[in-house]
Parts: sequence; structure tokens; C-alpha cells
Amino acid sequence: PLAFTGLATAVAFRMKLFNIGAEGQLYFGAIGASGMAILLAGSSTPVLIAAMVLGGAALGAAWGAIPGVLRAFLRTNEIITSLMLNYVAAVVLNYLIFDSLSYWRDTSATGLVFPQGKVLADAATWPVLTIGSLAIPFGFLLAVAVAAVIWLLYARTRFGFEAQVIGDSPRAARYAGMRTRRKIVAIMCLSGAVAGIGGASQMGDFRHVLDARGLQQANYGYTGIVVAALARYNPFAVVFAAFLLGGLQNAGYTLQSADFPSGLVGVMQGMILFAMLGGELLVQYRITFTRALRPAAASAGPTE
Repeated sequence: PLAFTGLATAVAFRMKLFNIGAEGQLYFGAIGASGMAILLAGSSTPVLIAAMVLGGAALGAAWGAIPGVLRAFLRTNEIITSLMLNYVAAVVLNYLIFDSLSYWRDTSATGLVFPQGKVLADAATWPVLTIGSLAIPFGFLLAVAVAAVIWLLYARTRFGFEAQVIGDSPRAARYAGMRTRRKIVAIMCLSGAVAGIGGASQMGDFRHVLDARGLQQANYGYTGIVVAALARYNPFAVVFAAFLLGGLQNAGYTLQSADFPSGLVGVMQGMILFAMLGGELLVQYRITFTRALRPAAASAGPTE
């Protein structure tokens, strides 16, 4: 999930669009994926995987389009709108499970007393690639494939070239005839779709039920911003940074005790981010030391 939210953030940031809404887009991706899995419960595993990915990407893109349209046509700050929409998405998620008898809620006797989502069919469980003692979930392989597609999009297509030009110089892009408004909406939709696929991977790889509380407590979307910053918005580096931070989080849960509180994991992540930002500063600027001239030498004029 950190790889998907990091990729979603990197997609938008490379065009100088600050999408802070990957958290809410991941929620809607989970809603769309679980809805497709419930609807097609009797289908085969490949069909369910494809439907879950498409459903998660569609709802994530739709939620990401809202701040994109507001930014493109009303010049609204996408940082504020995408961040506020995270809270709206959380309210919608809670409403579907706790405050209504929605399509996603378990309406059995147990579900009516203890609100929970419908458990997905066994065929909706995504496969796991096993290499010796190493288990690689399908979602991780899908994240690597998405990273490759994003790299190709920005490095080898006209769409990616125009997106980078618009991010670097909007005035020059408009002078060249590029459709800046359409690109803004398209990039925000693409970013939301990637985060939505992350929500689908949560349903297929791990949770197998729409868990409103668990998704909100994980904070995958906000951590994805750190992942993208550590990777300097390089899609392949995002995968490695997500692997690093995900390993730190899992290690923190495993080692949690009186001597090692889980909060130290966040401290370590912050230290890594600050170290990266310090290194970035030294890359952009150079520190030089100059020796001050003596007063007598400075006041003395040229000699014949």
C-alpha cells in the first residue's frame, strides 16, 4: 500500500501538483474493489482480480478528479481541497459500515450487532508468489508494474513530456498550445487511480473485508508522501522506499514492548526524511569558506 500511495503522490508532484488526498482515494479504491468483489462473488479469481483493480482505480480516479477540476477551472489550492476530502472520504467509509445498512455491510445477525463489512469470497483472495521462504503478494508485483508504466509515461510519451513542461513553466506551456486544464485533471485522475489500486490491493491481499477502522488507523496515504519525497519522485525508487518504510513499520509492531514503543518507528522515519532533506540541500547549494583579507592588505592600493 505504501508503494501505491507513494506512486500516486509522485505522479502528481512531478507536474507540481500537490496531491495530499491519496489517503481518501485509497479509501474509495477499497470501497470500489470490495463492491466489485461482492457483486461478482461467483466469478473466477482472474476475473475478480481484474474487476477489483478496475473498480478501485475508477473510484480513486473519480475522487481525485474533484480537486483536479477545482484546481484547473476555479484555481483552488489542491493541497487544501485534497486534504479536506480525506476527511470526507473517512466519513463516507464510516457511514457505509457503521451508520447504514449499505451494500457493503454485513446484514447477518452478527453484523447487525457488531457492524462490519461483508467478507469477500475466497476467489477474491489475490495469489501469493512463494520463492523459498519468501512470500511476495500479488499487490507488490502489481505496484512494480504500475511503477514501470508511470516511468514509461513520463519518459517516453508526449503526455508525460507535456505534463513536465506544464509543471516547470505553465506560461510557456500555454504559449505552445498545450491544454493545461485537461492535463491537470488527467494527472489528478491518474494519481487517484493509482491510490485506488492500492485500496484494491488491501482488499485482495490482506483484509478481505472493508475494514473502516483499520484503513483509517494505517495512514497509508500520509506515509506515501514521505515515501515519494525519499524517492525524489522516481517511480522505481518509490518501490524501494516503500519497502524500507514498510519494513520499519512491521518491525516496530513486532518489537513493540515497554522498552521499544511503537512511536519510535515514526521517529526513525522522521529522522530518515530530515537526513534526506539535508542531503538535498547540499546537492542544491555549496558551502564555501573564504579567508578574510587583512585590514592593511585591504587598504593598501596598487604599487608601481
